[in-house]
Parts: sequence; C-alpha cells; structure tokens
Amino acid sequence: MGAAIPVMHYSGMAAASFMPAGMPADLSHAVSISTLGAAGIAAVTFIVLGMALLTSWMDRRFAAQTLELQEEKLQRSEAYLAEAQRLTHTGSWAWRVVGRDALHLSEEWYRIYGFDPENGPPVFEERLQRTHPEDRAKWQGAIDRAVAEKSDYELEFRILLPDGSVKHIHTVGHPVLNASGDLVQFVGSSTDITERKHAEEALRQAQTDLAYASRVTIMGELTASLAHEVNQPITAASTNANTCLRWLAGDTPNLEEARAAAMRIVKDAKRAAEIIGRTRLLFKKGTPQRESMDVNEVIREMIVLLGGEAARCSASVRTELAEDIPQLRGDRVQLQQVLMNLMINGIDAMNDVDGTRELIIKSQRAENEQLLVSVSDTGVGLPPQQTDQIFNAFFTTKPQGTGMGLRISRSIIESHGGRLWAADNSPRGARFSFTLPTKSETHE
Repeated sequence: MGAAIPVMHYSGMAAASFMPAGMPADLSHAVSISTLGAAGIAAVTFIVLGMALLTSWMDRRFAAQTLELQEEKLQRSEAYLAEAQRLTHTGSWAWRVVGRDALHLSEEWYRIYGFDPENGPPVFEERLQRTHPEDRAKWQGAIDRAVAEKSDYELEFRILLPDGSVKHIHTVGHPVLNASGDLVQFVGSSTDITERKHAEEALRQAQTDLAYASRVTIMGELTASLAHEVNQPITAASTNANTCLRWLAGDTPNLEEARAAAMRIVKDAKRAAEIIGRTRLLFKKGTPQRESMDVNEVIREMIVLLGGEAARCSASVRTELAEDIPQLRGDRVQLQQVLMNLMINGIDAMNDVDGTRELIIKSQRAENEQLLVSVSDTGVGLPPQQTDQIFNAFFTTKPQGTGMGLRISRSIIESHGGRLWAADNSPRGARFSFTLPTKSETHE
C-alpha cells in the first residue's frame, strides 16, 4: 500500500478506473482519499494563482495611480515655479560648455529676452547679439573667466531688445562637473532688475535735489556774510583805483606807484570774482561730476567763503593741512557742501560759549590709502545721550534747523566710498571726521 499512494498522487482518477476487482477494501479507500487530496490541491493552486493575479493587478493599478499623482504633483510644482519666476521676473537656464548651446530656457527667460519659444532655443551668437553693445565685452569676459576657472559668476549688464528698449539684467551662473571633474555645463538664473535700476536712479536724483535745496537754503542764510566777503575786495579795489588816479594826476606822474596800485586793483578784482564764482558754483544745479581734486584746496576755498561767518561770532579758523596727501576723485561741489555744513555747525556751536572760540580743520593721510579730514570746534559739544541720532534725518538741536545737513553730508561721503562720524573734542566741543579713498571708489 505504501507503493500505491505515490502513484495515485500523479493520477488518482486513472488509478481508480483501472483498479483490479480483487483489490482489498483498505487499498480502495486510500485511493479515494488520494483522489480528494489532489482535487483540493488543484483548487488551492487555482485560488493562489487567482490571488497572485489579483495582487499583481492591484499592484499595477496602485503604481499607475502613484505615477499619476506624481505627475500631477510635478505639474503643480512646475506651475508654481513658472508663476514664481513670472512674479520675480527671473528666468532659469542651462547651457552646455561645448558649443555653448542652451539646454534649458524657462518661459520667463524667453519673455525677458524677447525670444519666441516656438522658434526653439536661440544659439549662442543670438544671445550674444541680444546683449547691449556696450556690455558685450563685460558679459563675454565674465563667462570666459568662469569657464577657465570652473567657478561661479555673477554680473549685471543690459540687453537691447529689437524694439529698441533696454533692460537691466542680473545673472548668476553655477558650474556643473561630471564624475571626472570636467566642466560640462552651467546652470543659473537671469533676473530683470530694470524697475529696480529706475527706482535707484530716481532715488539718486531725489537725493541730489535734496542736497541742492539744502545747499541753497544754507547759502541764503549766509547772504550777509557773503556780501561782506565780496564787499571787502571791491572796497579795496576802489581805494586802489583812487590811489592810482592820484599818482597819475600829479605834475610828475609816478608811474611805478600807479602801476603797483593798478596791480592791487587786479588782485582785488580777481579775489571778488573768485568768491562770486564759488558762490555761483554752490547754487548751480546739475548732475554730480567726478573730477580729480586737491582736498586742501577745497578746504581753503570754503574758509574764504565762510571767513565772514566765523568773524561774526568772533571765532578764529586754524588749519593743519598735510602737504603730502594725494589727490582724490570726487564731486567738488558736493565735498564743498560737506565742509560748509560741518564748518557752519562748528561756528554755530560756539555762538553762546565763553572762552576761546576756535575752528580747527585738519587733513592727513589715513590707513588703506585714504585721506582723513576733521573739523573741530570749542563749542557746546555733542548732545548728551543723543550722539547716535545726530545723523538721522530731521534730527536737529538748532531752533531753526531742518535736521538734514548731517544726513545729507553722510550720504555724500558714503557715495564717495568714505565714512563720516562724530566724537567729543578735548577739552570741549565736537569733532567731525570723514575719510575719503584716494583711489576711484563710488557707492551709488
């Protein structure tokens, strides 16, 4: 019986059909059980296969749904990114180093640069031609350096659109290296900063207009002093003219004395003309002009203009000007305005004090190739507990002050790449100092 059962597992039905008639009953019973077992196994097998097929179908369905969700999520992300680029006026890009062909250009990049995406990515020469002619060398140079050094690059430049309009662009590029460390492409972004540039220009113009208004206001307040300064050489010229006439009117004209008197007339007239010229320059409204200048000369000019104002309050003016300082590049009128503000503040601070009234103006070399200029007085000193506020707009300790003089002065010095600050003077009074670079350095 032990040998019959394995045979029946292979084909129970066949074994039952051809079982001999004389087979024992217990063997027949075993064959029946084996037949039922085979049928159960078959049923279980079909169930397992069905479950496997169902599971496989469900897995495929789940994978398909997951893929659809991922695609929807990706589409949403792309839509958000496109909207963010549109709002910030920023386009993304990628270009291959070999041939410098564009690998990716976003919709916003096409909009900024004025290319039609239907025509496909513009080639390198087309992108170069879209750059403003005056900025092409700068743009090309920045890219060439980044390629040679495998480094990031960042620059601002202009593009010229077919309709003649100009846009200001700020671009940032980042290198992408392969596994071998070779540079293969650059990825980055380009932002349209035209509106920001226009706003900066409007702000600069507003600052220039404000400085001009402040300058004119101060000059108006100095009318009496300026009239006195101009009247002095005119009076001297008139006196010398009369002297000259007397030397010529004698029975024996003294030509040498007359010539000397005439030379003094010329000198006095020149002095009056210089005062008037400097005054007109301060009243002149225009775009700041950077030029090479001697700061000591500017200081001396302002001493001449404000000499009468110092004399009015019985204050003396002393200078300690270093002779070995180099020239600097800046706007002469703006620096005159700074010195005028600081000197007038010092003179006003000494109006109500007893004792020595002295305004000291110094110039000297400073560290890092800079000049240091200071204006010190022996007046009432800085306002206690408010020293850090004196450069704030509209802060003033004068009854009739506007609170803009020091604010404007600091803006002018900072636009020249320098720094303006205040400190207590010893034994009394205040000292205002500013530095200016001797090399061309501007901060618009």
